[in-house]
Amino acid sequence: MGRRRNSSVNVLFGWVRRQSMKVKTFLGVTSALSSLLALKFLVKDRKHFFVASEVIHVFGIMVLIYKLATQKTCSGLSLKTQELTAMFLAVRLYCSFVMEGDIHTVLDLVTLVSTVWVIYMIRFKLKSTYNKELDNFPIYYVAVPSAILALLVHPYTKHSVISRISWAFCVYLESVSVLPQLRLMQNAKMVEPFTAHYVFALGVARFLGCAHWIIQCEIVYELGGKYLYLVGSGFLWLPMILIAEVVQTFILADFCYYYIKSCDGWATGDVAVFSCLELRIQAWKV
Repeated sequence: MGRRRNSSVNVLFGWVRRQSMKVKTFLGVTSALSSLLALKFLVKDRKHFFVASEVIHVFGIMVLIYKLATQKTCSGLSLKTQELTAMFLAVRLYCSFVMEGDIHTVLDLVTLVSTVWVIYMIRFKLKSTYNKELDNFPIYYVAVPSAILALLVHPYTKHSVISRISWAFCVYLESVSVLPQLRLMQNAKMVEPFTAHYVFALGVARFLGCAHWIIQCEIVYELGGKYLYLVGSGFLWLPMILIAEVVQTFILADFCYYYIKSCDGWATGDVAVFSCLELRIQAWKV
């Protein structure tokens, strides 16, 4: 069989690509709002958003583990993103253990252990394949501001101050933890398939987390702001956590769009389609 260059997916993306930026923005916003409305009416328990988000994150880490175990190389992976991920997961695991102690605790533990294994492989077993020069995004650029913001804006609950600040810190740090990975791909001017799968999984996970908080904000509005009074700190906590989720979603949205285009290229054997993802990465200014 020949290549299906005129597949419906290619035709759709070709049409979108030819539209003006205003039309593309309108289509993106419309698609996002439609997805949120569908999730609101189809999913009754909003906690399932977080569970699904964490499961998808675990799946993304499993993809990295498969890459490291089979290909014996960590080329294209950012050690700093993995370290930031382990950092916020460790803090979130503490918060989950102290404040909830449910399925989230189990998922956070599994993800943390898997991430620590990835860090161990990059630092020791596969150190010769790690390109430190390309992974040059300073961790303190995101860790320090996240800590300062957590001190200033954090939830007001019955838990200790340390637990509340820690909760806020892991939320803020998670929203920007992927930046070193994006910087590495920009520096390398290429993206490997397994790394692309991992980053795409993060994008889907963050969309679900963002959906939860957007729908939660609507519930807050319907309740007349009572949730903000009970859980917010100076009426800023819920808006800040929503902003953090939206920031990471938008950081990954552009990548996810070109990833989907590239996946169609892989399926049809059209290497030129995949190249558009690499060209887009070269255009990023992280």
